[in-house]
Amino acid sequence: MHTSESRTFSVTIQRCPHQVYDFLTDPHNLPKWATGLGGSIREGDPAQGGGWLADTPGGTIVIHFSPVNDFGVLDHVVTLTSGVSIFVPMRVIINGSGSEVLLTLFRQPDMSEERYDDDAEWVIRDLTALKTLLEAETEV
Repeated sequence: MHTSESRTFSVTIQRCPHQVYDFLTDPHNLPKWATGLGGSIREGDPAQGGGWLADTPGGTIVIHFSPVNDFGVLDHVVTLTSGVSIFVPMRVIINGSGSEVLLTLFRQPDMSEERYDDDAEWVIRDLTALKTLLEAETEV
């Protein structure tokens, strides 16, 4: 069995977990804070496996999200144009009167340390953008 290096990032958001989770479970909100998506996302054709299609600088990716649930789980699988699928664990948990959003980044096989660090910085930027967006909104 092979394991991968991983880093888990979190951000505290001054919004109740229910509001944060509801916002994050709507795929249409993803381009508002996930900067690598190029501003567009659309439903994929169920006959071709469904999921959600996002246009990125590297081409169109497919994202399959975990079903909406009562546990704050937002796991998703991103399939790149190369066909490689990347599992992205994500959670919203209660943190006092607010929320904590956690995202785990796995280092992919053959990924350089520099590229892994770049991806980590991207995750931090995106989580910071999510925090800024949700805390600025009067209604999510």
